[in-house]
Amino acid sequence: MTLFICSNCGEGSATWMGRCPSCNQWETFKEARGIGEPSKTRTKETQSFTHTSFQKIKPLDNRRVSTGMFEFDRVLGGGMVKGSAILLTGEPGVGKSTLLLQGLKNLSTVYISGEESAEQVKDRADRLKLNLTAFIFSDTLQVEGIIEGINKMKTKPEVIVIDSIQTVYSKEIDSPPGNISQLREATSKLIRLAKETSIPIMIVGHVTKDGDIAGPKTLEHMVDAVLHFEGERISNFRILRANKNRFGSTDEIGIFEMKELGLVEIDNPLAFVDDDRELHVPGKSIVGVMEGRRPLFFEIQALASPTFLSMPRRVVKGVDYNKVLLLLAVIQKNLNLSLSTYDLYINVVGGVDIKSTAADLGIAAAVISSIKNIPISAQTLFTGEMGLLGEIRAVYSQTKVLKESKRLKFNNIYSSENCRTIKELYKTFR
Repeated sequence: MTLFICSNCGEGSATWMGRCPSCNQWETFKEARGIGEPSKTRTKETQSFTHTSFQKIKPLDNRRVSTGMFEFDRVLGGGMVKGSAILLTGEPGVGKSTLLLQGLKNLSTVYISGEESAEQVKDRADRLKLNLTAFIFSDTLQVEGIIEGINKMKTKPEVIVIDSIQTVYSKEIDSPPGNISQLREATSKLIRLAKETSIPIMIVGHVTKDGDIAGPKTLEHMVDAVLHFEGERISNFRILRANKNRFGSTDEIGIFEMKELGLVEIDNPLAFVDDDRELHVPGKSIVGVMEGRRPLFFEIQALASPTFLSMPRRVVKGVDYNKVLLLLAVIQKNLNLSLSTYDLYINVVGGVDIKSTAADLGIAAAVISSIKNIPISAQTLFTGEMGLLGEIRAVYSQTKVLKESKRLKFNNIYSSENCRTIKELYKTFR
C-alpha cells in the first residue's frame, strides 16, 4: 500500500494532494512506504533482531558546570549537568543572548548563531565589557555539520550554545528551517550529541505571540530542562523560571535587573517594592510570597474608578485574570460591595507575574483600599489564600514569609493566623 506523508505536519493520505488539509502547505506530500510493507532493500541480515546490551548505573561525581551567575545556577539546580540539553525561551528583546554571554563568559563555549553575525556578537560583548576569548563562534546551521565539527575538536568545549533552534536544519529532512519536522530532527541529533560527549547544550527557542514555545510540544519533552526568561520591556527587572527541570526543582526563580552594562543579579527581597514606601495613597498593598526557597515581596496596585458602563472594565496585569475575577466575586458576595459600578485596574509593580496564591489577600486589600479611599500603611504586609467562602487559608511556607517580614520591620502582618475571613480584613478599613 502506498502512503503519502506531509513533510511539514506529518498528515497522512492514501492519495497525493497538492495542498495539505492540516497545515495548508503546498507541495509537502511525499511518497512513503505503507505500514507493514517490507523495504525492498532490506536483506535477511538486517531483518534479524539486534541484541540489546545492558549496563549498571554508575554513581556520578562532579557532574555540574557552574555558569558563574548564582541566580542562573539557582534555577538550574546548582549549575548545568554535563550531557544535558537545556531549552531557553523568552520574548524577543528580553535579554536571552545577554544572559548567555554573561553566564558563560568564563567557560570555553562553542556559540552557534543563526540570527547574528560574529561582528554583532562581538559588538554586544564590547558594550557589556565582556572578554569572550574562550568563545568559538560559528554560523554553520546544518546540524550534521555542527556535530561533525564538535567531534573533530581536539579540546572539547565546556558548553555548546544554539541560538536559535528555529534556524538550524538537517539535510535529511526536505523542508525549510523552523519546520516542525526540522525542529524535531535537529533537537534529537543535538541531544544525542550532548549525551555522547557529556557536553551540556543550551538551546535558544522562540516563543509565539501567546508566550508558548514555538514548534511541536514534543520539543519540551525531549530536553532535560526548559527555562523561561520573562520581563516587560518597560521594566528593568527580568525573571528566570524553570518550567521543567529533570535535575532540580522547578520552584526556584532567578531575579535580574537590566542595566547599561547588562544583567545584574538581585538578591534583595524588597527589589520589587517601590522605593518610596512612605507614600500613603489608597489602592496599594505589599504581599509576601514564597518563590522557591526564599520569600519575596511585591507591590500590588489597584485603581477603582466609577463608571456608568453596563459592563465595567477589568484590566489585570501581573496576576491571573480569572483568579482576580474570582476574588472580586468573593468580595462582592461577602462584603456587599457593589463592584459593578467601578472600572477596576490591578497591576503588579515591576512588570513581573505572581503565580502564588499567597497574593490573594493583598489583592483584596488593595481593591478595598481603593474603593474606600483609605491608604494602607507601608509597614503592613499581606499573605494568604482566599477561599470561595471568604475564608483566609495558610499558604506554602507561610512561616518563612512571616519570619522574613518581621526581620524587614513590617509591623502589621495579615495572614491566616490573625485574619480568618475577608470580613475581618474589611473591619480594619472602617
